[in-house]
Amino acid sequence: MPTDEMREDEIRDATVGEPQLHAAPIELAEYDPAWPERFEQEAAKIRGALGERALRVEHTGSTAVPGLAAKPIIDLVLVVADSADEASYVPPLEEAGYVLRVREPDWYEHRVVKAPDMDVNLHIFSEGCPEIDRMLLFRDCLRANPEERELYERAKRELARKEWKYVQNYADAKTAVVEEIIARANS
Repeated sequence: MPTDEMREDEIRDATVGEPQLHAAPIELAEYDPAWPERFEQEAAKIRGALGERALRVEHTGSTAVPGLAAKPIIDLVLVVADSADEASYVPPLEEAGYVLRVREPDWYEHRVVKAPDMDVNLHIFSEGCPEIDRMLLFRDCLRANPEERELYERAKRELARKEWKYVQNYADAKTAVVEEIIARANS
């Protein structure tokens, strides 16, 4: 298991610019029925910027699960032909107001762009990446199974009370319960 110091190095290495310190508990909001509409607005903006290069845009993360408390940040997955080819999609996304914040070439060539107001995380993967299906399986499992949704929310609320140096540390701390839920969804 990586130490906090090792994980901090990974966060710094993956961050474009300076990592944003959090140094506080995580604030969760009750489910907001406006979140799907916010997703649709962002999806339209992304499709408008990229046209056919946006092969798929999906609403993921907790804001995509009705009834689930979440950080009020819309997570989206954007599928492009090759996420390593930043020149094919980053400039038009920047023109639309997004900022490249994460580059993880060793993890599925994952990229993240954020909206300037920081209430949108756009996760970018290449077509065929297995992480896309994994994220959608998790979302769909939480949507369809109240028991799994409640388990995940309990874990989130417990972890959210702790102080986290980076929001990514909170996300990492949820890994065990996420993997447990995915394993049951796959069985």
